[in-house]
Amino acid sequence: MLSITLARSTTQRNLANRTMTTTTTADRLADARAALDAVGQGHLLAQAEGLSDEQRERLLNEVECIDWPEVARLIESHVRQKPAFALSGDVAPAPFYPAKPADDAQAEKYDQARAAGEQLLRDGKVAAFVVAGGQGTRLGWDAPKGTFPASPIREAPLFQLFAEQLLKLHAKYGAVVPWYVMTSPINHAPTVAFFEEHDYFGLSPEDVMLFPQAMMPAIDMQSGKCLLAAPDALALSPNGHGGSLKALYASGAIADMKQRGVTQISYFQVDNPLIDIGDPLFLGLHRLDGAQMSSKSLPKRDAMEKVGNFALVDGKMSVIEYSNMPDELATQTDADGNLEFNAGSIAIHVIAVDFVASLNEGEHGFSLPWNRAEKKVSFFDGAETVDPASPNAVKLETFVFDALPMCERSIVLETVREDEFGPIKNAPGDGVQDSPDTAKQLQVDRAKRWLSHAGVRCDDGSWVEVKPTTAVCADDLEKLDLPARIEATSRVVI
Repeated sequence: MLSITLARSTTQRNLANRTMTTTTTADRLADARAALDAVGQGHLLAQAEGLSDEQRERLLNEVECIDWPEVARLIESHVRQKPAFALSGDVAPAPFYPAKPADDAQAEKYDQARAAGEQLLRDGKVAAFVVAGGQGTRLGWDAPKGTFPASPIREAPLFQLFAEQLLKLHAKYGAVVPWYVMTSPINHAPTVAFFEEHDYFGLSPEDVMLFPQAMMPAIDMQSGKCLLAAPDALALSPNGHGGSLKALYASGAIADMKQRGVTQISYFQVDNPLIDIGDPLFLGLHRLDGAQMSSKSLPKRDAMEKVGNFALVDGKMSVIEYSNMPDELATQTDADGNLEFNAGSIAIHVIAVDFVASLNEGEHGFSLPWNRAEKKVSFFDGAETVDPASPNAVKLETFVFDALPMCERSIVLETVREDEFGPIKNAPGDGVQDSPDTAKQLQVDRAKRWLSHAGVRCDDGSWVEVKPTTAVCADDLEKLDLPARIEATSRVVI
């Protein structure tokens, strides 16, 4: 894939600086016209004169946030032509640490890693970072996805479940785990309002930073023209979870982490209520092995499961998207009949703060490969809104895992699907995976396993929720005063 530099262009900087130093809309409009005309996108301001002052302000704000020379280059490389994915070089299954140690030597290393991870938490070296730019559209939830009620009994929203984990980690290790929440311009204001409405779920507002990621315009597949969503609005979409590594830096989050003494970032996505934010084993293995960006994996359900595949490509840790994975590799088995490429990516990482800084401070600025996605995008054609019946536009995005080959050292830790991965992606329905129903059942099942570990008998049919403020792992329940038995049909929150 073509690697494109994401550094702010001179034109983009000039537009932003102009906004801060001028008071007239006319000057801003003239600068925006010049920038757009230079890249063949002047049509975006064709109706600007007829807009109200408020509408014109909104449109200019959006135009001034886009790197238009960058967009022009991407139109040539990713819209007017389709970059072909070529899996070249030596491709081998990625090594990984198994969920359970394979021998005594590895068990000893896991003990050392847990101790190292716990020390990182005690020393305040760990930050939490959630990618939360999406809406709950696929769930039928007209709000930021992080506000979706996700727990089985309390129906606590996803943001609350994460905040409660951070409160527990603080209580358990005696140090704050600051929380960085990446939104998008689409959902930033309602996300901030949700946090304020709920008093940051008991966290100090000083330890929570919310910031939006950058956006990219949708581009007409045939003409290469950027689309309008309305007379006063561009058709925009987030620049992908890969943009999170740039947003961390541009927002000042990395500078804030360095000021706090944070060295490691626990990265996760907003749709997974089973996430283990402060896993000492994962943090410790990453630290002991001197890794810059590490990942958790799951054994795949089957060869063709729609998850990325961890692999070594020319000796570099990589993720090959399921859509790019050749069938002959996806189905390849070893002498025992097990899949060779069985480590599936689940978007859980530990990333060194210095690594994110280095990606952004290099000679050529931040760069990740861009990916083309063909989508149906409603657009304003100058007279009315058009809802296309088939894909009409290209959306461009970057993937966070494409930073892995840039690491000098990267590790993968296998985890157990039922313990740590219950994403909420799809609306509920019979047999639908990754839905609110399946996620709630996974939470209940995990709670019962933890309680059983602590000696509590949970009858079939009981419904149990363990609050993250109570426990973030099974061992946290061992010294608590718990009931001996939870009877069938009971609904118990612990």
